This record gives sequence, C-alpha cells and structure tokens, in this order.
Amino acid sequence: MAQFRYKVKASDGASQEGIIEAGSLDLAVASLQRRNLLVVSIEPEEVYDSVAARIMGIFGRVSQQDVMLLSRQLATLFEAKVPIVESLKVLMSETQNPALQKHLAGVFDDIQGGLALSAAMSKHPEVFSRFYVAMIKSGEESGKLEEIFTFLADYLERTYELTQKARNALIYPAFILTAFVVVMILMLVFVIPRVATILIESGQELPIYTKIVLWVSNTLRSYGILLLVIAAAAGGVFFQYARQVGGRLYFARVQLTVPIVGGLFRKVYLSRIADNLHTLLSGGISVVRALTITSEVVDNEIYRQILLDATEDVKGGSMISDSFAKYNDIPPLFTQMMRIGEETGKLDYILKSIAGFYRRDVDSMVGNLVSLIEPVLIVSLGLGVGILVASVLLPIYNLAGAF
Repeated sequence: MAQFRYKVKASDGASQEGIIEAGSLDLAVASLQRRNLLVVSIEPEEVYDSVAARIMGIFGRVSQQDVMLLSRQLATLFEAKVPIVESLKVLMSETQNPALQKHLAGVFDDIQGGLALSAAMSKHPEVFSRFYVAMIKSGEESGKLEEIFTFLADYLERTYELTQKARNALIYPAFILTAFVVVMILMLVFVIPRVATILIESGQELPIYTKIVLWVSNTLRSYGILLLVIAAAAGGVFFQYARQVGGRLYFARVQLTVPIVGGLFRKVYLSRIADNLHTLLSGGISVVRALTITSEVVDNEIYRQILLDATEDVKGGSMISDSFAKYNDIPPLFTQMMRIGEETGKLDYILKSIAGFYRRDVDSMVGNLVSLIEPVLIVSLGLGVGILVASVLLPIYNLAGAF
C-alpha cells in the first residue's frame, strides 16, 4: 500500500494537506474527490521505514484470533447500523496489530475507490480466506450482510475453540516428551561417560543393558553433530515430501490412524466439514460452491479429496450423502443424517446438529485424553529414567560388593 502527499481545497475554499494511503495514484485521487475535495497536487510520499517497522513487515502476521475478533466487532457495528466505511475507520484506530491495521487500510481504500467489500477483502487472502470472502459476497448479494457477519463471528469462534482444545490436549505430552529426551541426551553425553570410566577400569563383566547404554553414550559423543545434521536433512526431505500431493495424502492418513489421537483428529475434521457446510449453505451459497470452498479449508488432504469428488458427483446429479457413503473415512452416522437432511430439505439444520454432536464428542475425548496421558507419561518416564540409572548403579553396586 503506497502513501501519497496531497494538497486539496475544501468546498469552503480552505486549503488542506496531508498523507493518504492507496493502492495507486488514481485510487488516491478518487478517494479525495469522493470527499468533495479539489485536488491541487498529489505525489508519492517517500517512506523511510525504521528497522523495527521493517522487521514487523517481515514477521507481522494476522492470527485466527485476530480475524475472529474483527468479525465479532464488524457484526456488532453492523447491528448498530454503522456504515461499513465508518466501521473500518473505527477498527483501524482500535486494532493493536500493525499487520491487521495495514490490511484494513487497504480494504478501506479499495472501498473508497468503489470496490465491493468482498472484492476488497479478496485482495488480502492471507487474512480473509476464500470461505470468508464467499460468505461476504453472499451477504452482499442477498442484502443480509449483517446476518452474515454474525454467522462468521459465531463460526470462527466455534472453530477457534475446537482447534484450541485439540491443540491443548497435545501440548502437555509434547512438552513432557521433549523435556525427557533433552534430559536423557544430557545424561548420556555428560554424566554417563564419567561413570563409564570407573566401570571399564574395574575390569568386571558388564550387563548387556549397561553395554547398550554405554554404546549409545559413545555414539552421541562421537557422532552427535553428524546425527544432528542427518536428522535436519531428513526433516528437510520430509518437509518437501509433505508439500507434494502424495506426501500430503500419506501424512493425512498417518494423522488419522495414530492410535487414540487419530480418532480425535478425525472428529475435529468431521466437525469442521459439517460446520463449514452449514455456515455456507445458511448464507445462501450453492451446494457445489460450498463443497469446493470447504475442501480448501478442511486442512486434511484425504477429506479434501473426498469433498472434491463429492463436488463432481453433485454436479452429475448425485446427493452429497450418496457420494460420502463411498468412503470409509466418513462414518455411516454422518451420511445417514445428511441423507435425512437432503430428503427433508433441512440439510443446513442437520449439518448444524452434526457439527454440534462432533464438537461435544471432541470435548469428551480431550477430557479423557488429558486424564489418561498424565499417568501414562509418568509411568513411561519413570521406567526410562529407572532403566538408565539401574544400568549404571547396579555395576557400581556389584563392584563395591566385591571389595
């Protein structure tokens, strides 16, 4: 977004000057003219960014929580009958996120330039997804933009809450396992070698588990950097593979088949599919378009392919439930309820019920996982540390007993 310094005259003849942000010189002039200002001069403003501003430009991002809060604020302002231009002005001045403020300024300038809100937002895909833009466009076409913003705010809050619950259930075990691995590596690299010297010089026959621990310790000390480089290279290869279609399918399948956690992810995605379809259909989006948009936001390659196949089937005259029934990754309960909704003409209501059912199921699974993971981790970590300590202390105890 460029900045332009201008000099103008108001309708009463008073001179004014200042700086305006716009996508181009023409848009800046048009924006000033719409305010009944006579443009005397306008030219690009040279902007000298500070180091902090440049860093913010590189690393600044708009989170899902920022978009969720923005949607709720827009819904509230629309309910209060505040015009969209005034609403954006208020939000630009109130937001604490510089990146979001910059995107809102771009949307504001484009609207001032004559673009519709959906078209202006579509220029910022890193903030407003295709799903979001499609809902806004539907609201503009139907004259129900106020209701659409309320729909979006509710939907984003549900999605954020569901994602956070699934993520929080995995943060604790991930942290504990990471800490355990770090502690074990430190012991094997710095503590075990000191004790190993005593055991080797004693000349006694060491147990097999002690030999294994000493071998691991020597390997880490001798080839630790090489192993780290190999692990980093392998991670890079996996990352590149995961970006390809085959890799995305493979890792999506792994995610859904991991014991216990796989079931949680499956229900999260099913809830997301039902909730997306419900929100889009309630907003007046066609079935084909709703399926296509949902495939882009489901965030799992397996379900994305299922939704794309269902899109083609629906174009050919099939029902969504008949298409979903062909896949084992869609539970029979899901397809049966959708069939009832399609036959009774209440598909959006049924989808809302399905989404609520799976959200409650996810809540229950998260609670059970948290209560189950803690004792399992404690026992596992205790065994790991116990084996490591026993492999060192028992030979020392035998050595002391020999004297």
